[in-house]
Amino acid sequence: MPALGKTALVAAVLLTAACGASSPAPPVTTPPAAAAAGWSPAPVVPLPSQPPPSLVVDEPLPEQLAMGLVVLRYRAENLRIVPVYGPAALDVSPRIGHIHVTVDDAAWHWADGSGEPLIIQSLPAGPHKVWIGLADPTHKILDQKTVNFVVPAHAGHH
Repeated sequence: MPALGKTALVAAVLLTAACGASSPAPPVTTPPAAAAAGWSPAPVVPLPSQPPPSLVVDEPLPEQLAMGLVVLRYRAENLRIVPVYGPAALDVSPRIGHIHVTVDDAAWHWADGSGEPLIIQSLPAGPHKVWIGLADPTHKILDQKTVNFVVPAHAGHH
């Protein structure tokens, strides 16, 4: 057998032995730096248990209210806002949902799965309230907030 052939054969045997003899990596016991810093797990893997979802809503900015424009920023914690609905979506992990919105105790509401700020315009001058409900894919309300504000009398319509 030529010298190069013997060398290749020995390398292949050593490589096969090294790959077959390797033991599985030991489990990581030290949390990654992100977990140690208080970050939540990346929303790309199933979570065995999840803290309850909650809703955070900012007050509208006075400068925008003065123009007759209500912009409400919100975010969900422990739930991703996406436009996916129905009972099958209850098994998704990390948890998903959407919001329901009612203005001034109207008999109706709308659902939004964009995660973008709510923009409401052309409200008459005076006090108003916006109710926002954080809902699961079957529309069950998980958390809710009400924002009260006053549109100034001199507010121009945007």
